[in-house]
Amino acid sequence: MSDLNFDYTLLIPELILAVAAGIVLLADAFHTELRLNRTLLPGFTVLAALAAGLTSLAWLDTSDDFATLLAVDNFTAFFRVLFAFTLATVVIGSYEFVAREIRHQGEFYAMFLLATLGASVMAASQELLTAYIGLELLSFSLYVAVSLAKRDPRSGEAGLKYVLLGGVASATLLYGLSLIYGSAGSTSYAAISETFAAGTANVELPLLLGLVLVIAGLGFKISAVPFHMWTPDAYEGAPLPVTAILSATSKAGAIALLLRLFSGPLLPVKDDWQWMLAVISLTTMVAGNLIALQQTNIKRLLAYSSIGQVGYMLLAVATISDASASALLLHLGGYTVTNLAVFMAVIAFYNRQRSERIADFRGLAETNPYLALVITAALFSLSGMPLLAGFTTKFILFQAAAQDGYLWLVAIAVVMSTISLYYYLLVIRLMYVQEPDGAPAPDPQTGRLDRPNLRWRTSPASYAVTAVLLLGTIAIGLYATPLLEAADDAAAVLFPA
Repeated sequence: MSDLNFDYTLLIPELILAVAAGIVLLADAFHTELRLNRTLLPGFTVLAALAAGLTSLAWLDTSDDFATLLAVDNFTAFFRVLFAFTLATVVIGSYEFVAREIRHQGEFYAMFLLATLGASVMAASQELLTAYIGLELLSFSLYVAVSLAKRDPRSGEAGLKYVLLGGVASATLLYGLSLIYGSAGSTSYAAISETFAAGTANVELPLLLGLVLVIAGLGFKISAVPFHMWTPDAYEGAPLPVTAILSATSKAGAIALLLRLFSGPLLPVKDDWQWMLAVISLTTMVAGNLIALQQTNIKRLLAYSSIGQVGYMLLAVATISDASASALLLHLGGYTVTNLAVFMAVIAFYNRQRSERIADFRGLAETNPYLALVITAALFSLSGMPLLAGFTTKFILFQAAAQDGYLWLVAIAVVMSTISLYYYLLVIRLMYVQEPDGAPAPDPQTGRLDRPNLRWRTSPASYAVTAVLLLGTIAIGLYATPLLEAADDAAAVLFPA
């Protein structure tokens, strides 16, 4: 015990998030007695996110750990900053939505802070139980957040489905972790790696079963097929800001945990799990993109789109190496910026139109050309169109996977990316080709169109946050070097020379 490092300054970003969550809850509960304006809650949440993200930079290019439980290195810093950026972006872009739709705002923002804390612990974990605790903190926070839209009956239904299926997935994962612990005799990543590198002849069956259960449990968290069935209902029923967090923070946290596990303790038994992830990657990208073709609700469309994106990400985990890990982190960064751009624009649209139906986006290029531009650029980026973030990051990701011998899987991924362009174009066609609701028909004799002014504006906050995300999507597509260097530095931690 005396050799363990209990330097709590290493956990300053996590402590900021935890303390901020407590303050937000108490401030909301006693806002009348303290005469506090509830509009301060989103501002304080953003400040906490920025503080956590900025303090994370203090440990760049260092390698330390807290009591051998949590690693503090470039990999952890990469995800701390990514999670903080996501939290700040979602809160700024959705505070109008929350003020109108969410009754218990303190609980809502506290759940976001705790979910971010849980994801950060998952990314930094160096031990099985610590990783599980972080995952459960993330999950339970989102269970509550999904069901907080009291005025929408779909929210309670989505929360119930999410918590029931999430409980089964957590039990599955925990059983799998217990089998790995039994096979290795330790919960420490370093000790597990050492044991498995020495040979697994005596524990082949429990180890294989443990791997199957761990992949199934984590597959639920990242919405991989066939563990994805909760995703469209949870996305549709959850408040829009929660859907954004589900698509970004929840997935990024699970990907971080996958990378830590499969590049470290489970790397010596790569032959036992590589084929499983390759099969799941294939089924996920195919099912996600094909089912997305049938959707009429924008949140369900983005749910299946995100499932397809997970299939691409699993390519890098299946072909785990320093190159593929770096490519995955790059793609994850570009995907997060792009996906948040879509969701922030959809939230701004919902604030005005009060609709999530894809059909109601018709004529948006005329009523709000700026939002139509943001959504178009983001959807093209998700499909992998050149000059945007999705093209650059997918190209590097697919290239890394192809170099590791999975050219056939990369070919399928390219075909699925092409298919995804079709259902994205359906949304874009509605915005640019169809007439908006309320537009008069042309005069049958003269053909002239006497059109009233149907234009409407987004709020300054929505305009600012979507502008930053749009510029980020373009910048990463044209010049991804800074993000790629950060991804390289983070991935190098997983594969030390």
